[in-house]
Amino acid sequence: MNGAQALIRSLEKEGVELVFGYPGGVMLPVYDALFDSKKINHVLTRHEQGAAHAADGYARATGKVGVCMATSGPGATNLVTGIATANMDSVPLVAITGQVGTHVIGTDAFQEADTTGITLPVVKHNYLVKDPSDIPQVVQEAFLIASTGRPGAVVIDMPVDMSRADIDFKYPEKKTSLPGYKPTTAGHARQIKVAARMIMASRQPVIYAGGGVTTSGAAKELKELALLLDFPVTTTLLGKGVFPETHRLSLGMLGMHGTSYANYVMMKTDLIIAVGARFDDRITGRLDTFAPDAKVIHIDIDPAEIGKNVPADVPIVGDAKTVLRELLGNLAPRIKESGPPDIKAWQQQIKKWKKEYPLTVPEGGLRPQYVVSEIYRLTKGKAVVVTDVGQHQMWSAQFYKTVRPRQFISSGGLGTMGFGLPASIGVKLGVPGERVINIAGDGSLQMNSQELATAVLNNLDITIALINNGYLGMVRQWQELFYDKRYSHTHLRRGESPDFVKLAEAYGARGMRVTEADQVEPALKEAFKIKAGPVLIDFIVEQEENVFPMVAPGASLDDMIGG
Repeated sequence: MNGAQALIRSLEKEGVELVFGYPGGVMLPVYDALFDSKKINHVLTRHEQGAAHAADGYARATGKVGVCMATSGPGATNLVTGIATANMDSVPLVAITGQVGTHVIGTDAFQEADTTGITLPVVKHNYLVKDPSDIPQVVQEAFLIASTGRPGAVVIDMPVDMSRADIDFKYPEKKTSLPGYKPTTAGHARQIKVAARMIMASRQPVIYAGGGVTTSGAAKELKELALLLDFPVTTTLLGKGVFPETHRLSLGMLGMHGTSYANYVMMKTDLIIAVGARFDDRITGRLDTFAPDAKVIHIDIDPAEIGKNVPADVPIVGDAKTVLRELLGNLAPRIKESGPPDIKAWQQQIKKWKKEYPLTVPEGGLRPQYVVSEIYRLTKGKAVVVTDVGQHQMWSAQFYKTVRPRQFISSGGLGTMGFGLPASIGVKLGVPGERVINIAGDGSLQMNSQELATAVLNNLDITIALINNGYLGMVRQWQELFYDKRYSHTHLRRGESPDFVKLAEAYGARGMRVTEADQVEPALKEAFKIKAGPVLIDFIVEQEENVFPMVAPGASLDDMIGG
């Protein structure tokens, strides 16, 4: 068979069922081979960035490797934002790009771009295929690297002559590791014993959980640890769902727009048990004042993250699920012998903070917080929520309580506007039995609104809740608070923006508009009944509503505006 057929056969061997992509000249051999595949379905997005985000959403919702394809040059460069988004959030993604023939690489041939060079800083690994017989091995390695250790994005760049060349196809035996690539999964036994002793001695502890708990499938072990010790749990944005936010021990999300009580807990704690989280700047605020009295136990599969931002007193490199099991095994006999740590006074203090500083929905007008609260109430917390990036993202994180992993899907590290709609397409195709709700902003939606066509043509019943405030809201909020309300180029002006209802209808979707609070419930109920294709609800909310609480950039975590 030729190299293109070998590529498709190799994807089949890896269990790939769905590919998102956009064809082009040098990818024609690959798309021709894909035409004959009985195992792989292809979703034609309307922009390559949409393909990358859709593959990303599919991966986040299912835990499988997402796959996207694009042609050389502009096709490949249009994938880069989506590749960087996935890699930053440790999402397993394999992106396959076309490339000009090897004999003209470096000559500025038509639609040539140095894809491996461009993507190198934003991937876990990449390949330029130089020998067609390497294709099966490259594919196998790409999936292994993307999905193991700390997951990430891998790019396979395929010159067109490699696609056309004939090879004798043989898929290699399944590998479990590669030379020089051996992620540590089991925790160090001595470090786990030290951690257990430290946990038993603590009086003001907190468990701080991130997206790594979802990746490793460790939510069950995390909950078991919290209940065994009766310790409070706070999560990052990407950690939402790893511990049920309806539970009495939940503090919700912490950080720049986290709950006030989670931030106060983090500043007064004497022990942080960090699991699958990386202490990024949106979590810690000012580093030199962060958790001044806390010892830190840091569990992470990526050794580069441990001690990178916050020094760890007990570093434990390993898979979160494995390490938590080992830690539970060490703690159980200690607790059976002497009982759990005495943290009654700490629990009373947390209870007081929760009562004094609750998240509240402001009264009057149509408030975005109310819209999200109603979405939560009417779905009873049983939907998968996919957000774009901005104010609506933070309101969603605050007011939509998650109870399980992979229920809240959002671009965290890169903060990519335009992520939500295409990602929700990947989510819906990955978990078709789930109700999928894309909570979007009027700025973000316009960045990839063309993917409405993809949702319509694939008959995907996605509800798009558009929080329309006529501004680039988060940027405007910063301009209000830190730039004397000098709203430089952030006002989208409703009369100058598209009529989103007509835009939805132009693509063949259902469009609705809500301007009053009492219209929210009936509009959502009507949208949820529609099973044929997407529904967009344009919520015309208060224009200058802000997300509070807020930790200003460079401020201490307990120095909150509106908290």
